[in-house]
Amino acid sequence: MTKIVHAQTVLPEDVLEELKKKTGESTTKDALAKAVEHYLKCPYVHEDTFEKKIEEIIKKKKKS
Repeated sequence: MTKIVHAQTVLPEDVLEELKKKTGESTTKDALAKAVEHYLKCPYVHEDTFEKKIEEIIKKKKKS
């Protein structure tokens, strides 16, 4: 069984409205849930992956 918790944060109104636009959601709850889910799944937001890709690009350029 999954344990569900209630989480809160403080955001400026303009940031929340931008998040709603980007996620396509009209409610704060749904916009935040969608953003968190995306962040956890997206390989581009994790620094290790991003840094490794940049290092590979630099290495390839140096070889050329």
